[in-house]
Amino acid sequence: MVNSMSTRGAPGIRGRLGELCYSSGLLHSLQRVRAWWQRDLRILAYHRVMPLPDPSTYEFDLELISTPPAEFREQMMRIKRYFRPMRLTDVVAALDAGEALPPDTVAVTFDDGYDDNYRIAAPILDELGVPATFFVSTGHLDSGRPYAYDWLVHMILLTASQRLVLPELGIDVPLPRERALRRRIAGNVLLRMKWLDAFGQTAMIERLEAEWNMPSASARPVDCRPMTWAQAREMEAAGLEFGSHGVHHRMLARLPVDDMEREVRESKATLDRELRNPAVLMSYPVGGDRAYNDAVIAATRNAGFQLACSYICGTNAEPSENRYALHRLPVESNMGPGWFAAMLALPQLMSYPTAPHQSTGPTVQTCSP
Repeated sequence: MVNSMSTRGAPGIRGRLGELCYSSGLLHSLQRVRAWWQRDLRILAYHRVMPLPDPSTYEFDLELISTPPAEFREQMMRIKRYFRPMRLTDVVAALDAGEALPPDTVAVTFDDGYDDNYRIAAPILDELGVPATFFVSTGHLDSGRPYAYDWLVHMILLTASQRLVLPELGIDVPLPRERALRRRIAGNVLLRMKWLDAFGQTAMIERLEAEWNMPSASARPVDCRPMTWAQAREMEAAGLEFGSHGVHHRMLARLPVDDMEREVRESKATLDRELRNPAVLMSYPVGGDRAYNDAVIAATRNAGFQLACSYICGTNAEPSENRYALHRLPVESNMGPGWFAAMLALPQLMSYPTAPHQSTGPTVQTCSP
């Protein structure tokens, strides 16, 4: 069972304004005017493309679903018609040559490496001839194991335990029966746990797995599984490209330096071994300014990567100046066609930043928790 598309409105002022601009018929004209005075690189960030499930029965993180298939097709058709879709490796080549990017350049990217990228997104991209980059966490493609954050949400939604006790985060709360209320608790945990160091996050999740007898090591849930290397090779043969999203999807800046550098190097070595084209692209897992720093950028450059993406909202007016911390525009499942079109045409007004995680949190707003 999936949600009715009609129940998904355009929330907030950005959504309503985007729909208004779209329905006015002036959006393309506004885009053309903007292109005369601002040539910035837009990079779209997706996670999953799949039919929107029923929240009352779906057992994983709804926030990772970027858009349903039909809307994804419409989005790619709009990019093909009104913009200049470009591979990130071609962006690298232009930057290396000192060449300006064409106006209205758009790059499409995906994080994590879920198998719906292969089953649903890739055929649409291939049909429409839109290039895209898939940043994958290599350890998950190696093992088939579900992603840790998604598994944490799964455990909180399904555990028979009546309390959630996380001394690491100062959390000790009853777990209600209603799944919607459990989702709120899980969302709060995801926000707060990302202030822990990376190994602390892993230890907390593994402790819950043991206490609740819900091990992820042997789990291969259909609704939360990574693509395989065979699928990745098939996608690459069709013209899609791949980059690193780390090995274990850990926040690189939250690792000890030696472990961080090893994670970066090993992710590249695995990609270079499994795929035909050398890996030159990186997306920092989680990607807010807690997730990478100068040491991570240096390790990324030293490993042989030539460009890297953050998950900080925005476009890139001079991508040569931040080619190891490029901003992106997140695509979220509550964006209707008008909001998406307006975000692409007028990204400074219509993109989707979130509030700071805490009052003492980062000053740069990230696109996603």
